[in-house]
Amino acid sequence: MNNHWNLKNTYEKLPEEFYSKVKSSPVKEPRLVILNEDLANDLGLIIDRLRSEEGVEILSGNRPVQGEYSISQAYAGHQFGHFTMLGDGRAILIGEQVTPSGKRYDLQLKGSGRTPYSRGGDGRATLGPMLREYLISEAMHGLGIPTSRSLAVIETGEKVRREQFQPGAILTRVAKSHLRIGTIQYAAAWTSIEKLKTLVDYGIQRHDSECKDHENPYFCFYKKVLERQAKLIAKWQRVGFIHGVMNTDNMTLNGETIDYGPCAFMDEYKENTVFSSIDHYGRYSYGNQPKIGAWNLARLAESLVPLFHREKEKGMKLAEEALEYYEQVYRDAWLREMGGKLGLKRPEEKHRRLIHDLLDIMEKQELDYTNTFLALLEELMLEEGTISKVIHFLDHDSDLIQWKERWKAELIPSSQKKGEIIEVMKAHNPRVIPRNHLVEDALKKYVDQQNSGDFIRLLEILKTPYDHERFFAEDKVDPYQKPGPKDGKPYQTFCGT
Repeated sequence: MNNHWNLKNTYEKLPEEFYSKVKSSPVKEPRLVILNEDLANDLGLIIDRLRSEEGVEILSGNRPVQGEYSISQAYAGHQFGHFTMLGDGRAILIGEQVTPSGKRYDLQLKGSGRTPYSRGGDGRATLGPMLREYLISEAMHGLGIPTSRSLAVIETGEKVRREQFQPGAILTRVAKSHLRIGTIQYAAAWTSIEKLKTLVDYGIQRHDSECKDHENPYFCFYKKVLERQAKLIAKWQRVGFIHGVMNTDNMTLNGETIDYGPCAFMDEYKENTVFSSIDHYGRYSYGNQPKIGAWNLARLAESLVPLFHREKEKGMKLAEEALEYYEQVYRDAWLREMGGKLGLKRPEEKHRRLIHDLLDIMEKQELDYTNTFLALLEELMLEEGTISKVIHFLDHDSDLIQWKERWKAELIPSSQKKGEIIEVMKAHNPRVIPRNHLVEDALKKYVDQQNSGDFIRLLEILKTPYDHERFFAEDKVDPYQKPGPKDGKPYQTFCGT
């Protein structure tokens, strides 16, 4: 049964302060809800075996793959700015699957029961939020944004109490690792310098082995983490994704997006957009995400200063230089991502004002973020003769007309042919995003009515968001492209706990 699993447990070689050995709490009647067959193949797992009774027992935590125990990781975090001890309160790491190509991925069961870090919680998860994480993480993967992924969702056959009783579920989450900024913070705050060094050495081995030979391997590692975070957040901004809970325990060292609780995508462009029901002051708004990225990395730097240099002042100086470097990496990444949305293959600093002016117009006119860029793309395609009519339309007020003249004037000297400009725009502008109203409707039907049809259809559409030809073949605005109704009620998202 187990020979398609190739699990290792290198994290257990770290000092025992970094994890606790745990057993998952058995569930009553596990049932496979959805399986990510593409991901299973990539991991070297056999689909029929995962779907079997024994496979479902493993994915539910009822049967260990090997050994008697799994582990839950210890970490800390700044949650909305307040530092606290945390840890995997409802998740266990069953191991690291080494794929046939030699890549290594953590496999974690989320919602598997209480752990030493549960802090009074029940350690369980409910079906709606687990399906939501499955859907959004796969949508992010389709958008080309680094992300943890979801292998399976299991319904447990038990009820979990939240505001009301809901069906319980367990998600199998797959990530390059679950090392977080908060993991390093925990080591710095509650262990020794030697154990902090051991943990960071592990992170270097896992993600940035080239830093081992650097004259300052710990500073090298920090800059790698910094670069990944800056580029990741720039990609979030490009597609209008709002994470919603950028606490340091939710920011991975490997640069993957993780934790899809109160996240959502913008419809109408507003820089201060917030969806999370608990973000009362807009700390994690769309416009603040780059700044919070820098804030989180500053907290990481504080933890790593003793490893940067034996003299604290010199270590602090290196950290300050690195944070200035973050600003530049992010600015360059943002310009590439947003310039690409306008067809600029190699955007220059002078184009930054052009982009910001368009965003200002979009906010003033309350335009849909995704569809505004699609309308600009279609206008170019119409001029090129690639399409016979546009699907999306913009109200051409004087500000927008003047802006478009500037934009096209900038495109002319870019040494790009119009066809190349169009292809750049296609690659940077998704036709579809997970529209919030569609996500909520699909989840409600799945959970309340056991009707999976809308969920499966939405999932399939979101796997190929840059398939422009399919939407042009429809010759009309597809329902999956339409923003939600404006009913005066702000859309809110909630944490799964």
